[in-house]
Amino acid sequence: QVQLVESGGGLVQPGGSLRLSCAASGSIRSINTMDWYREAPGKERELVASITSGSSPTYADSVKGRFTISRDNAKNTVYLQMNNLKPEDTAVYYCHANLWKYYSSTYYSYWGQGTQVTVSS
Repeated sequence: QVQLVESGGGLVQPGGSLRLSCAASGSIRSINTMDWYREAPGKERELVASITSGSSPTYADSVKGRFTISRDNAKNTVYLQMNNLKPEDTAVYYCHANLWKYYSSTYYSYWGQGTQVTVSS
């Protein structure tokens, strides 16, 4: 019914850049917040960046000044521009969205399948 599909991960050298995309599709009436989380091996999943429906962003301290989150509400898509990548940014990155479906008053939480980002020389 509702799917979040990420793309844009890969292998990059330290100091390099990547842009992640996440497109939401299905029976979606409205999306509230959209977020990017990451999970590194042996660590808990952590919030990287979040953006409201009005495009107000927040960032984890570890990525401030390097990552930029943005969204296109017409396309139900959220982006994460990652610059000056460091080896400690290596993780699986997950897209997340809080949304309302058509014909329902329930507030739903959906996750994407994840995309691997590896920063290594």
